[in-house]
Amino acid sequence: MRYYDLVRVSVREVLRKRRRYIGVLASIALGMAGFIVIITMGNDLKKNFNNDLDLLGGATIINAMFEQPQLDRQEWFRDRTLEAIGRIPGVLDTTKVALKTSALTTWHDRLFGFNLVGCEANYWKVFSFNAAAGRLFDAKDIEEGARVCVVGSDLARQIFGGDKEALGQILSIDDNLYTVIGILGGVRAGDRSLFVFLPITTARARVVGISQPYSSYIRCATWDDVAPVAKAVPGVVKANQSDRGLRINVAWEPLKQVQRIFWWVELFIYSSIVATMILGGFGIWNIMMATVTSRTREIGLKKAMGALDTDILYQFLFEALCVTLSSSVFGVILGRIGIEYMSRMLGSRPPEGLFFICLMMGLGFAAVLGVGAGLYPSIRASRMQVVDAMRYE
Repeated sequence: MRYYDLVRVSVREVLRKRRRYIGVLASIALGMAGFIVIITMGNDLKKNFNNDLDLLGGATIINAMFEQPQLDRQEWFRDRTLEAIGRIPGVLDTTKVALKTSALTTWHDRLFGFNLVGCEANYWKVFSFNAAAGRLFDAKDIEEGARVCVVGSDLARQIFGGDKEALGQILSIDDNLYTVIGILGGVRAGDRSLFVFLPITTARARVVGISQPYSSYIRCATWDDVAPVAKAVPGVVKANQSDRGLRINVAWEPLKQVQRIFWWVELFIYSSIVATMILGGFGIWNIMMATVTSRTREIGLKKAMGALDTDILYQFLFEALCVTLSSSVFGVILGRIGIEYMSRMLGSRPPEGLFFICLMMGLGFAAVLGVGAGLYPSIRASRMQVVDAMRYE
């Protein structure tokens, strides 16, 4: 029997008994779709998950700072150093800050104390801050040295009575007047609710006693980048300036917790996908065994007409392959739809080459599954004796 005839007969038998195969087809198709989506979109999902790590303590943020050595001046970060750090693979953003503790202001004859931070526009992005009201100052404000400020929500309520009431008010700091343009918001804004933020150029030019930018923050693209970036930072700093008193602070415990959580999530997802496809394989095996039994007389008749054992073997094996490969085709279509949906939802698109690699891997696995599930029933069918098969009721 020619291979073309084997394929034609196998496809015809599967189509005739398509209702019997619906559950198996759906199981393998869903498993294949999940496999393609998870593998193709895995990196984008991980990056998107990293954007929400503020809920877990900002595990991808590294703090590099210069400590005050005894009897010596304190080092601070130069622009060229931060630019070099930003070029380290895995670094998403960097920012430096200048700090003045115990700053004071007066409002209606009342005295208020707070921490004053001079920062860059990248500061908001590194910590995923947003404006609870108004706006945050941007690169243009930094460049112009604008006299504007962003106030923590608790401080705004203490001084002005509320977030909206604070907008547009004039805050006096060191005999300089600053317009409140925004209220700090975001998941981690509670830690800085009693802070006032100025453009770093403005702060360094006008605030008396503010520090040099001896502290910087580095946001990594994913948690996998944290360890290599933390290891590379000291070398980059030393290559661009003195590294005397440099200290690298990493939230290792939250990082390990995040990695542990994600590992269990990945294990659960992949186990579910594999289990779904394996269950589909068992379903094929069960259906093929029942098919062989129900078609025993047909097998005997074909052998009596001259069909070889290999012809019977290949026919039933091709039927199993036809089920798994057709399921894979439906799975690929569902997977492609899933990728398009996830790409729009995440705002990023994976490389097309990765999709085709996953496609080939999925089809290969489906072929192995079909052969594995259909091999024993096919061998059983091919080894039937002609006389016994013809007499089977």
